[in-house]
Amino acid sequence: MKNDISYYINKSIFITATNTDVGKTYASEKFLRYFTSKGLKVGYFKPFETGVIDFPLDGTKMLNLVKTLNPSFDVTINDVVPYQFKLPAAPYVAKENTIIDIEFLKEKKKYLEQFCDLLIIEGAGGLMVPVEKDLFIIDLIKIFDASAILIAPSKLGCINDTLLSINVLKAKNIDFELYINLYEDLDSFENVSKPFLIDYFKKLNFFNHISIISIDIFMSFFNSFTMVYKVLIYSLLSCKLLALNKIN
Repeated sequence: MKNDISYYINKSIFITATNTDVGKTYASEKFLRYFTSKGLKVGYFKPFETGVIDFPLDGTKMLNLVKTLNPSFDVTINDVVPYQFKLPAAPYVAKENTIIDIEFLKEKKKYLEQFCDLLIIEGAGGLMVPVEKDLFIIDLIKIFDASAILIAPSKLGCINDTLLSINVLKAKNIDFELYINLYEDLDSFENVSKPFLIDYFKKLNFFNHISIISIDIFMSFFNSFTMVYKVLIYSLLSCKLLALNKIN
């Protein structure tokens, strides 16, 4: 995350993930609140929502949030979620005979940008989820001229999924930041996945239920304590995260 918040004015950030159910909507909410706290007017765009019965649950929730954060975001749910499909599957499958009009989506994005400084765009599933036979979610990042934030889980297997996703982003020359959503296998992550990830990336960004934190900032503070205090603080932090996960 850049220190100069003005960098994000008139920009778009595409929230994607290593897979489905990793926390894209949760991440979108966190970033919407974060940038609002920095003084920016935020907006939200979710080109596709599948598994829609009566109305798009995620899109409606996020639109209501954005209207609270930015009352100027005077748009409808059909503007925010232009493609709504009943089948909970990749857009390519869920759309059935519907033709995805990319120019239509670009126009929707341009329209939404009139009401905000920064537009958060939420993808569907992972990077290689198909929209059309030769069009994937990752392609939308460049089509929308956005930077990317990749959300990875903390569960066993996250190393493989994270590195594969990063490789495909690099192959497409897409700028991105990586954030790990600490919501699964919290007890084992410290010993099972984190040792490699911290060696490989040197710096890790984590989501928790309080704020967006960077591991290098946290560790510089953490290491100033004696071993006794380290154990105590780590235990208390782990209990708090687990309790908040249960509440949410």
